Amino acid sequence: MAASGSSLKSYLLVRIAMVIPTILILLTLVFLLMRVAPGNPVTAALGGHAPPAVIKELTHQLGYDRPLYQQFGLYVWHILHGNFGTTITDKRQVTEIILQNGAATLELTVAAMIVALLVGVPIGLLAGRFRDRPVDAVTRLFGVVMYAMPVFVLGLLAQILFGSILNWLPISGQASPLTTALMTTHTNILLMDAVIDGNWPAFWDVFDHLILPATTLGLVFAGVFIRLVRVNVIRTLKDDYIEAARARGIRERAVVYRHAFRNALVPVITVIGLEVALLMGGAVLTETTFNWPGIGHALYIYLENRDYAAVQGIVIVFGLVVVASSLVVDFISALIDPRMRYK
Repeated sequence: MAASGSSLKSYLLVRIAMVIPTILILLTLVFLLMRVAPGNPVTAALGGHAPPAVIKELTHQLGYDRPLYQQFGLYVWHILHGNFGTTITDKRQVTEIILQNGAATLELTVAAMIVALLVGVPIGLLAGRFRDRPVDAVTRLFGVVMYAMPVFVLGLLAQILFGSILNWLPISGQASPLTTALMTTHTNILLMDAVIDGNWPAFWDVFDHLILPATTLGLVFAGVFIRLVRVNVIRTLKDDYIEAARARGIRERAVVYRHAFRNALVPVITVIGLEVALLMGGAVLTETTFNWPGIGHALYIYLENRDYAAVQGIVIVFGLVVVASSLVVDFISALIDPRMRYK
């Protein structure tokens, strides 16, 4: 038991140590990409209409006229102190954008992940259980189509069908204007704020607005889980301990659901960490399609305005979230599967 605990601790220390160079590489790449972009970021953000004196003064205030190594040092220093910069176009702190818009993105991505797991895992299990049968062919086709479908195309189709034709669900925004105006903000996560206040009409209004974007984004990534669970269920059903369970007379249903399915879920937990990065990227398109007020939508607006300072700060936060989620998933995987600690 002590050796097992020691190996887990060593594994976690190594993974945490690896985070430091990963973050440093991320910061360097984002910094260089923003600096090699053509044109002066201040001129681009102001649309080229500001007087030269104003552009020069703002360039000096932001430090863009300093040597590159000084800019990089100041940039890293600010980030270490939690300062991700100030936007050029509207003078907002990127930290403020993250706190306000990030809550909406968190709400969307968590809901989308739940949809992806609820759809992908049972269908993948079904496909693996009935391999090479008609149900397997149908579920595999569904998974391929969902994963290959661009999220904005699926979103537009959902808006047309469920919003315009059937008129079942709202197709834009995080809540109706009246709900937003009357709600008290505690966490900026509207579902949670409604629960805290016991405001159930507001809760269901926010929930209705969440259904289409979360389902759209979740279905796209459900395709990954369908294929992953299917492959691992098929592989697990060939293992010796499964054959031994069958030889002992255990019913096939119990063999599949109690033994094979449980072990097939271990790789799924690992992939969830990778899916966070894809979900964050998919959130940009989903939020833009559904006018969802998250970080992705804010990033799209700042990209349109060529506000490189805002883009730089938001992309860094995206990267840090992905690194943190990967670290958490590695810890959970090592806790569940001891073999991970010795790789």
